[in-house]
Amino acid sequence: MLTVNFLKLRNFASKTPCLFYSTKTKRRNKEFPLITCKNSKLNLYLSDFKGGNQNEQDIILASKGWQHYKAKGDYFIIHQTRDASDILKEAQDYSSLGLNEKLVKNLEEKHDITKATKLQMDSIKEISHNSHVLLCAETGCGKTHAYLVPLIEKVLKLKQKEQLQEDERRFNSPLVIILTPARELAEQIGKVASDLVEGLNINVKSVVGGSTKSKILNPTFEDIDILVGSIGVLSKLTTTGVYRIDQVSSVVLDESDTLLDDSFNEKISYYLRKFPFHTTTQLILASATMPTSVENVFRSIIDTSTLKHVVGDDLHKILPYVTQEFHRMNKTGRPEKLLRIVKTEVEKKRPVIVFSNKTPTCDYISLFLNNNGINCVNVNGDMINKIREGRFDKFQNGEVNVLSTTDCLGRGINTIRAKHVINFDFPKYIADYIHRCGRIGRLGGLNNNCIVTNFISSLAELDLVRKIELAARTNFELKNVDANIGKIIRERIERDAQKYENAYLKSLKANG
Repeated sequence: MLTVNFLKLRNFASKTPCLFYSTKTKRRNKEFPLITCKNSKLNLYLSDFKGGNQNEQDIILASKGWQHYKAKGDYFIIHQTRDASDILKEAQDYSSLGLNEKLVKNLEEKHDITKATKLQMDSIKEISHNSHVLLCAETGCGKTHAYLVPLIEKVLKLKQKEQLQEDERRFNSPLVIILTPARELAEQIGKVASDLVEGLNINVKSVVGGSTKSKILNPTFEDIDILVGSIGVLSKLTTTGVYRIDQVSSVVLDESDTLLDDSFNEKISYYLRKFPFHTTTQLILASATMPTSVENVFRSIIDTSTLKHVVGDDLHKILPYVTQEFHRMNKTGRPEKLLRIVKTEVEKKRPVIVFSNKTPTCDYISLFLNNNGINCVNVNGDMINKIREGRFDKFQNGEVNVLSTTDCLGRGINTIRAKHVINFDFPKYIADYIHRCGRIGRLGGLNNNCIVTNFISSLAELDLVRKIELAARTNFELKNVDANIGKIIRERIERDAQKYENAYLKSLKANG
């Protein structure tokens, strides 16, 4: 299969990205489209590409006229331009990094991983130096291993030092705490960590909500080295003394952009103030989008100037490992098109994730597909834990090939089985779009012709669609990638309130 390889360079004179094409084939560049549209005049080929040197006002977008009712049935496609070989170009064998031999063996045997990407190597270096680290890179590039591997090495050294000093650590006194925004992500990270520490005398514990009161009243006492859990349950269990934090050497905030959202802000700030980050405890933030509230949250917790940044090359860019289709349609036409796509993919045994914005739609999609003979499970944040438990595992284990969900499973979940993401409801925010796309085209699951299909059925969605198309046509980073949804909503409410107040004062003035 012929692939298009882009060598991303930066034109420092103009401060704009440039793309250069390299291939050994003699076939014309014109045959390799970057964007194709229903209106072929708007197609963009590599030979036509001018990069970011153009004036945005001069770029004609296929989605520009989509507010008109005649646009129904129009579409454009952003094509996949890179594959796994690009990620691994600068990779090195884990065995050459001076890591514990058993850990390297577990990486290979449990996860079929032998090489560390440049991002992972940079992360291992900074975390091993006990620096505070902001690990920020595109979805699906191996961030979990990037922080787990050096932390496991650190725990091994701490336990060896502990044995030499003959100092017995109390039960329920972890050395590493990993915080997540969701239970499925906590369980996933716990499973990965457990695989990596097999045979290393390191104990991993995952804690999720659902029976927190029982855990407080009837706690279990264990030798725990790495504790993984959602912020809600861990904050309660440490506050009540079930878990001690006086021995914690490192704290990780996985999906930190979500944890630093205003909806979590007060809780996470209060919890983190319990740790001595200024002296002994290391802070690690892992995220697929750059958190915008780092300064506000951590100003009183750490010296933010000491935070080392490990940043991926494709951060905030259109994900290059998947094809992305945008279809303009009526809302009433979505179920029929969904059914047609899902049936085709299920027949090809290509697992599908269908995203919607609200719980009722998520439930409807699952019911609709099941009633039409397609086995589908649904997961959303409004489900009680007893019902939600195990549903995602059915998709991961291959019991079902279709998952209907909301953004509760949009972040961090390693769904390398999935080959197709369908946005039945188009997301409201750029950060959510990036995360949803990242459920496919992941490290370990690339080169599978992964596709994102977007149903565009509302005028409110068009502004975001145009920003995405513009970024694809210029190779610019996506603008306003802010995962602090709570802040965005609050600012929008404040702007609307101010607008109405100004209009009211203006009318009073006009009426004397």
